[in-house]
Amino acid sequence: QGTAWRPRTVRAAIQANPAANFALISVPGDFAAGEARKALRRGLHVMVFSDNVPVEQEIALKREARDLGLLMMGPDCGTAIINGLPIAFANKVTRGNIGIVGASGTGIQEVSTLISRHGGGISHAIGVGGRDLSKAVGGITSLMAIDALEADDATAHIVVISKPPAAAVAERVIDRLKQGSKPATICFIGAETSPGNDTLNFVSTLREAAISALGDQPFETAVTPGIRIPAGRRSVRGLYSGGTLAAEAQLVFLKAGLAVASNAPVPGAAPLGSTGTPHHMIDLGEDQYTRGRPHPMIEPAIREEPLREAMDDPSVGIILMDVVLGFGAHPDPAGQLVEILAPLTKPGGPVLIAAVTGTEQDPQRYGAQVGKLRQAGITVASCNADAAALAVTLLGDNSER
Repeated sequence: QGTAWRPRTVRAAIQANPAANFALISVPGDFAAGEARKALRRGLHVMVFSDNVPVEQEIALKREARDLGLLMMGPDCGTAIINGLPIAFANKVTRGNIGIVGASGTGIQEVSTLISRHGGGISHAIGVGGRDLSKAVGGITSLMAIDALEADDATAHIVVISKPPAAAVAERVIDRLKQGSKPATICFIGAETSPGNDTLNFVSTLREAAISALGDQPFETAVTPGIRIPAGRRSVRGLYSGGTLAAEAQLVFLKAGLAVASNAPVPGAAPLGSTGTPHHMIDLGEDQYTRGRPHPMIEPAIREEPLREAMDDPSVGIILMDVVLGFGAHPDPAGQLVEILAPLTKPGGPVLIAAVTGTEQDPQRYGAQVGKLRQAGITVASCNADAAALAVTLLGDNSER
């Protein structure tokens, strides 16, 4: 049986499919810029999945793409949905009239799946890469993506998602949205929210972004009675595969007046190791955990050692976790997590709380994944922000914070 032919160069790929107008680049960072440039010069929009691309090359590529009228998404862009087609780490969501511009892959995933599960749909979700809204890059792709969604007849509402951008770049994004004719929602996670107007709404969490995009339709928050933190266990440990989900959890704790530390702290949070911060939110996708290993969305076993440490720590009363579904993710992340936890779980141990990012149409099936977690005794919240809020509530149900 022969092996299907696969093109090994951009030129060969275009020759094999002359109608193509989009290229996904996933090669070592040293070579990504060269391949992206070849695709741009052949008239293709480009998404660069690769990381470790120097920012100077990113700026040059994005300026060239802008001059050519093409979108240059990335580098380090892991999620997009174009005309309903999930690309890289993305979910199968309902088609609809909400467009997303995101400098965060898991941010796009959480908002798009919440919208889809609550009756809305996505026209496009355009990833821009984590550095696009930095002072150096200047939001080149974000501004072009906003313009593209503004001109798109299938898009009625625009959502912009990012960790806190550079102040000057944030102003450019805000001004561009104010100039447009479509209502918009801005979610700069961890940044100070600004007053909006009739067409522009500022929110601080991914949950609020989805609610805003759906016309302020409230989400039900499941009440889970009967859960109590074991005596003497007063700290929370969050173990996240999604960096933006870890950031959102930090924000929920900070809003509740709780000190929190992280290896990827948002404004107001402390770095790990700081005194007076019993609650830790860990981004397991950071280099210290993934160097030489797959990302935890691909290989949930990366959580095993951090989970063991948290379960063995007598001060930890709650463990927060995310489970991210979709294309590119592990085929059964909930099952893998349950398998890891089984030998670690003991009576009187920490309360386990998870949230699942996904839809029923994903390969892993949202309902099946939630069922596996609940069957194993893990409390499943309706979304990531609600999981963190439940932890805050449980802390408040006890006499000391």
